[in-house]
Amino acid sequence: MKMYVLLTAAILFGMVAPVLAEPGDLHGDIGYTYDTMHVWRGFMTWGQHSGSNLFVDLDFFGSGFGMSIEEHMVNGTGNNGPLGYSDEQRTDYALYYAGAIAPEDTFATMYQVGYRYFNYPGMSAQHSDQCIDLQEMWAGLAFPKILGVKGLVPGWAIIKAWPSMHDTVVGGDNPNGGSYEGWANVLTLDYALPLENISSEIPKQNLNFHTELVYNNHVDPRPYGGYTSSDWTDFVMGVSTDFDLGSGFIFTPGINEQITMEDNNNKGVSPKHDITWATLTIKYKF
Repeated sequence: MKMYVLLTAAILFGMVAPVLAEPGDLHGDIGYTYDTMHVWRGFMTWGQHSGSNLFVDLDFFGSGFGMSIEEHMVNGTGNNGPLGYSDEQRTDYALYYAGAIAPEDTFATMYQVGYRYFNYPGMSAQHSDQCIDLQEMWAGLAFPKILGVKGLVPGWAIIKAWPSMHDTVVGGDNPNGGSYEGWANVLTLDYALPLENISSEIPKQNLNFHTELVYNNHVDPRPYGGYTSSDWTDFVMGVSTDFDLGSGFIFTPGINEQITMEDNNNKGVSPKHDITWATLTIKYKF
């Protein structure tokens, strides 16, 4: 029932946004990402298994309103069964609004606010106490000019998360006392390093560096096997670059390293202190 409500809201959202917007075109991205390991919010979703991710992100006619849908699937069939990896296939639905405050000033602020629903088809709301669907609202800020260095952008995001059904294994019935109910704060720093005259075919290229530090206040999406306390939980470093393939297609390889600050199997986002994984993304922009 909740999924029908969400989809109805998305349809109405798409109908209202063009009315609010100035005349413009529908823009967006559609693509696929391969992960050598799927790390989400600091958690190793499918252990050592790789993941496939399909996505579409729509900008409604330049209005600032947008919608995204992402499908996340484990590669392979390992660990099937109740709450196994096959059950943890996930579809994310998000509605958001993005804009800017004083974009020409030193204190220029880019912002985004939104709502996201995480649906696990294998363990959906129809299973009642076995439901592991999740929801969240977020607000994010980025300050592209405050440091005075072109391409160096600090940011901050705050997330309010909760389980779709509270008396479940991601809510009050979690055997370890954990829950997806809580807050998370993410501090970010991004830098686009320009490289020029690489070759005649690639005269200019950016290396996009990304770092984030996460303070997690009890937000843990795992049905079993862990519990996250209030603490700084993980630090992530990554680098990627975009290759313009022409005709709207972009290929983006990337590599990431996560340092986990709590190594206890039952306390913290991961028992592994260092996690390294690579991503390959191909998308079409329209």
